[in-house]
Amino acid sequence: MNVALRLAMFFPSPLWGEGQGEGGCVKRDNVALARGLRHRMTDAEQVLWRHLRGRRFEHWKFRRQHQLSIYIVDFACLAAGLIIELDGGQHLQNTVEDAKRTEVLNQLGFRVIRFWNDDVLIRIGAVLEEILAALTKVPPHPSPLPVGERETSVLAGELE
Repeated sequence: MNVALRLAMFFPSPLWGEGQGEGGCVKRDNVALARGLRHRMTDAEQVLWRHLRGRRFEHWKFRRQHQLSIYIVDFACLAAGLIIELDGGQHLQNTVEDAKRTEVLNQLGFRVIRFWNDDVLIRIGAVLEEILAALTKVPPHPSPLPVGERETSVLAGELE
C-alpha cells in the first residue's frame, strides 16, 4: 500500500469537514449510514430497485438511500421531485414520526408516496403503475392569463 495513502487513513486532510455544515462530521456520518443502508436493503427494496435502477423505469433517474435534509429516503427521483418510501410493520407504531418526516420533505418541494413492503412483493405491477402516475403528474403551471382572456387578447391583437 502506498505510504501516502496509509498516512491519509490515520491523518485526515486539514480541509476535512469544510463545506459539510457545522461540525463537518454530521454529513459524513449520514453518508456512511446511507451507504450501509444500501448494502442492507430489504427484500422489498431490492425488488423495487431492480425496476428503478439505471434509468430502466421510463428513463427516470432514481437514487436509493439518498440524503435529503436530515433524512435518508428510500428512493428519490430528484428531477420529478418524487420520493418513494417503503414501509414495513414497524411503521404502524411510527405514524407520527412518518407524518413529520413527510411534512418536512413536502416543505422541501418533494411529493412523498408510500407503499407497504408486502405491496411491492406481491403486486409490483400495480406499484409501478402508481409510481409512473406520480412521475407524470406535473403540477399545473399558471398561465399568464386565464384561458378565456388569452383568446380574447389574441383576437384583439389581430384586429389592431
